[in-house]
Amino acid sequence: MISDFLATLVDYAWGLPLIVLLIGGGLYLGFVSRMASLRGFFHALKLIRGKGSHSDSSTKEQVEGQISHFQALTNALSATIGLGNIAGVAVAIGKGGPGAIFWMWISALIGMNTKFFECTLAVMFRGKDYTGETQGGPMYFIEKGLGNKAKPLSFFFALCGLGGTLALFNVNQLTSFMHDQFQFPKMALGIVLAIITGYVVFGGVKRIASLTSKIVPLMCILYVALCLYVIGNNIGKVPSLLIQIITEAFTGKAVAGGAMGSAILFVMIQGVKRAAFSNEAGIGTAPMAHGNAKTNEPIAEGLVAMLGPFIDTILVCTMTALTILICLTPEEMAQDNGVLMTLRAFEKAFGNSGKIFLGISVFFFSFSSIFGFANYNKKCWDYLFKGSWPFGDIPFIIFYLSSIILGAVATMDDVVNILDICFAFMAVPNMIGTIILSSKVKGAMDDYFKRHKI
Repeated sequence: MISDFLATLVDYAWGLPLIVLLIGGGLYLGFVSRMASLRGFFHALKLIRGKGSHSDSSTKEQVEGQISHFQALTNALSATIGLGNIAGVAVAIGKGGPGAIFWMWISALIGMNTKFFECTLAVMFRGKDYTGETQGGPMYFIEKGLGNKAKPLSFFFALCGLGGTLALFNVNQLTSFMHDQFQFPKMALGIVLAIITGYVVFGGVKRIASLTSKIVPLMCILYVALCLYVIGNNIGKVPSLLIQIITEAFTGKAVAGGAMGSAILFVMIQGVKRAAFSNEAGIGTAPMAHGNAKTNEPIAEGLVAMLGPFIDTILVCTMTALTILICLTPEEMAQDNGVLMTLRAFEKAFGNSGKIFLGISVFFFSFSSIFGFANYNKKCWDYLFKGSWPFGDIPFIIFYLSSIILGAVATMDDVVNILDICFAFMAVPNMIGTIILSSKVKGAMDDYFKRHKI
């Protein structure tokens, strides 16, 4: 009954109104910014190399924040570049066919504009948590930017964020992989993951940022290198596959077939959902990471954040999609879903070594995402409860670690539906606040671009 309820609710939550809000809202923000994501792309690359990593203003004012531009980006990417790139892409292909990848690309390009605006606002309207530490995110920029009348929206975002920022999918896919390949008990794996996560989470945002800034670049290089090896050895197939992706985006052909799969809208929704699940543009999670950046230039952090969807979806997700489409037939894709589909592709490409290669990638992708989401979840928790629970952070630690064990033993469909529902509900207040406050970003952007000759 619970599974049926979740499956029904997710269809309502991800209906046409939300698609219009995410895609239409992103297009509106792109119009307002005159495509700042394109004009500021190379400047953003300079920022993450350390050019103005603390403050890009000419004043001597005190710089707020705890982490650098690069650490903020890797902290955000640690949550977005994860099993969504390995398993989420497979889910998109399994449900929506290759055409779903095209809509992932479109969502990512539009999402670059959205990320620029929402993460700029996260620095522009930062607040203080109950400990007095500087924080950013939709709950803060909605409350400070729109005033007390918008507080219900802030609380609604944070409440949905408690569910949406749980690492259920990453834990579920990691334990499924380990159980399928090595027969490790899922419950035992969940407990081990919870213990390791507890140690890192107790260290706070700086320990998380320090760890993810080391893990994320390494895991990206390893995984992309493996995918590029497969693609390079089959480069002749790539043009026809790209044509297939674009063509099937407008024919509605899905691997699953049937009446649902015949609709173009269905394929579009699968692509948009999985893009949101992968790069989280418009959902409101990344602003919570970028709000900790040590800078007094909100536009600079918005430009850095804008790189996230490009790296996550345009690069990494495309590598996964092409690897799957090169290695597997439609019939083979229909047999497995999630990480197991990607595993079959790697096994066909690398033989028995493919299991080891993908296992290493899955391990690092999962762990980095679990740590990144812990940071987000703690921010939502603190905003809602403001330290009112007894025993300090112990109740939060119990809540988050319990969710890891739950994710280990739950079914993949239930986990995906829970997160999709929470993401949908998080996107509504985040996009509303971002669109209403977009004029504030536009004014600051014009000034910043003029000073930096962008």
